[in-house]
Amino acid sequence: MFVPLHDQNPLRYIRFPWVTRSIVVLNVLIFLLYQGGGNAEAEARSVMAFGLIPSTLAGIHVRTPGIFHAPEYLTFITSSFLHGDVWHLAGNMLFLWVFGDNVEDAMGPVRFLVFYLLCAIGGGLAHVAVASGSDMALIGASGSVAGVIAAYLILHPRVKIWILLLFRIPLRLRTVWVLGFWILWQVYSFLFGPPGEISWAAHLGGFLTGAVLILVMRRRGVPLLARDEPALIAAEPVI
Repeated sequence: MFVPLHDQNPLRYIRFPWVTRSIVVLNVLIFLLYQGGGNAEAEARSVMAFGLIPSTLAGIHVRTPGIFHAPEYLTFITSSFLHGDVWHLAGNMLFLWVFGDNVEDAMGPVRFLVFYLLCAIGGGLAHVAVASGSDMALIGASGSVAGVIAAYLILHPRVKIWILLLFRIPLRLRTVWVLGFWILWQVYSFLFGPPGEISWAAHLGGFLTGAVLILVMRRRGVPLLARDEPALIAAEPVI
């Protein structure tokens, strides 16, 4: 696969992507301080308390008695701030770091935060729809990040992104090729991939949610499918 590195896409309306950076910091702090940096016991405790478990959501099973847990409906959001290991966390946060700032710029901070949480819910709903009786917990920001990827692709298909192909080859390619391949891989894996620990349904649910929401949540005047690559010098920012 590939690792996104940098997009050279300037901010136009905000001075700094406070929400995007705050979400990254919050996820890292939760992983290090609450989940013990990947400690197995701490991770199991966090998943039982805040993970999205379809079977408990449907009332088929109950969580371990005596252990505090979030209300089931809130786990659509709380689960998106938990991660299984450092690589799971790093992958999601890197995509959010590279693409989230421009989506926040196109929406404004408050709407972007709402957008991010709604994409988490969309990903969770898709996972529950596919695995309604499963006892396996869904955790991770993948649904929200997939929504951010959808919004970025719709906003900036022609922007060139620096990526690390196969984790070793640096390339600069247009968004439409990089993220287009990412979408096709998600669809292929959902349809034909073997069962595993990754919820491809959650990825696609978050992506579709983001693709719809960007149409109505972007600032007035922000174009879709921008035809020209932006200049490297941004206009005077406005909050």
